Amino acid sequence: MDFIIKKVTEKDKDWVLEIVKGWGADFIVSRGRKIYPTEIDAFYAEDDKGKRVGLVTYEIIGDQCEVVTLDAFDKFSGIGTALLEKVREDVKKRGCKRLWLITLNDNLDAIRFYQRRGMTIAAIHLNALELSRKIKPSIPIVGMHGIPIRDEIEFEIML
Repeated sequence: MDFIIKKVTEKDKDWVLEIVKGWGADFIVSRGRKIYPTEIDAFYAEDDKGKRVGLVTYEIIGDQCEVVTLDAFDKFSGIGTALLEKVREDVKKRGCKRLWLITLNDNLDAIRFYQRRGMTIAAIHLNALELSRKIKPSIPIVGMHGIPIRDEIEFEIML
């Protein structure tokens, strides 16, 4: 699949909001705090027909960058890898020393994906979803593959 990566601009924010609301709210919970993806940096992938095929949102705090969301709408076509690499290039230029993210214990595809792209498990936050569900009650109890969603897995790569 041919695609290009573009920076999300103000005119794209409604689309970003539509994508994020598909996950149950207009915000994401990471490490016990709300993050609004429409208010942070983002890139999207667009195919050669002008269709948006992926989105990554990220937030820089100090010399660290958290990837808040990463979604490739066509799996196994290089979109997620390209979006992650674009963030890595961008934040490295902006002085970040560490790129990190949170995924949930049921997301086996993501766990595999991040490790194959050189990221390592930095921490496992046991039972973190107890707090997250207080902030965002729409988070399901059971996730992919019938796995109970309990823990946050923190991945990182040093830049």
